[in-house]
Amino acid sequence: MTYGVVDLFCGVGGLTCGFEKAGLTVVAGYDLDATCEYTYSHNNNAKFIHKNIENIDGEEIKKLLRGYDVKILAGCAPCQPFSNHQKDKLNRKKHKNWNLLYQFARLVREVKPQIVSMENVPELAKEQVFIDFINTLKEQNYYVTYKVVNAADYGVPQRRKRLLLLASSEKKIKLIEPTHKKEITVRDVIFGLSHIGAGETNNRDKLHVAASLSKINLERIRYSIPGGTWRDWPEELILNCHKKKTGRSYASVYGRMQWDDVAPTITTQFIGYGTGRFGHPEQDRALTLREGAMLQTFPVNYSFVPEGEEVILKIIARHIGNAVPPRLGEIIGLSIKKHCFK
Repeated sequence: MTYGVVDLFCGVGGLTCGFEKAGLTVVAGYDLDATCEYTYSHNNNAKFIHKNIENIDGEEIKKLLRGYDVKILAGCAPCQPFSNHQKDKLNRKKHKNWNLLYQFARLVREVKPQIVSMENVPELAKEQVFIDFINTLKEQNYYVTYKVVNAADYGVPQRRKRLLLLASSEKKIKLIEPTHKKEITVRDVIFGLSHIGAGETNNRDKLHVAASLSKINLERIRYSIPGGTWRDWPEELILNCHKKKTGRSYASVYGRMQWDDVAPTITTQFIGYGTGRFGHPEQDRALTLREGAMLQTFPVNYSFVPEGEEVILKIIARHIGNAVPPRLGEIIGLSIKKHCFK
């Protein structure tokens, strides 16, 4: 049995990488962000197509999937409008990415694949756009299953809750059961990497690079303890915003991770010490790009920048943080194969 996949909103290929590891053939990935092309194409066997989903016609996807026994349309629409990190929650629907799920639904109607896979943040389940997406699938006679899972239960070393949806035109489909009773920890993944300081780059691995820290933030991280908060600091180091009543609940910012726990959700901001609990457990810096990629379960040899080109921290951090963890992609792929073999 052959499996052909088209990956919408493919980014740098986290989902594609996982699908390929599960034994599915990803024919092509579509994304509007041209900066993802090198990483996607260099590391995967699929073709990168730089295109806005609004300009994709179902017929071109049908051509890409022609000849495969099982045709799969998969994707993770950008989650920013639905995320808890979205600052302007009252105007979510005005976000430029709000309607992307409707475009995904349109392509399902036009392509009619046997399998549809979608991954996003849990908050999406509360929105009308998600209900409309499900209704579209049901109107097209798909069996639909969705649930919120903690990626740590499937071998991703993060406390990362995600909404996973699977739909099949043939019969009921579901995600496989959790694969890991014991969580994979930060220690398991990044403990053996070389020691570097804030603002430094490892001379053997240019992705093992840490953002600089200001003098006061260096003082703050030296007082930070793994799993602790800014409340552990001397009074003179605490930010004024945290002294206010409205700032007291933001305890996870300026925090260190713990060796023997999973990492927090790796976001696009993971290289910043002040943007979450992204401080290294013992070194006085935030995570490096390499550490973030490994905690996202990208293979160590996954290349994010061509040989000889400059590493731009913010761009690659965005690529890594926006990606579907390849391990989670593999789990989705294995779920699809199990469903098809039943």
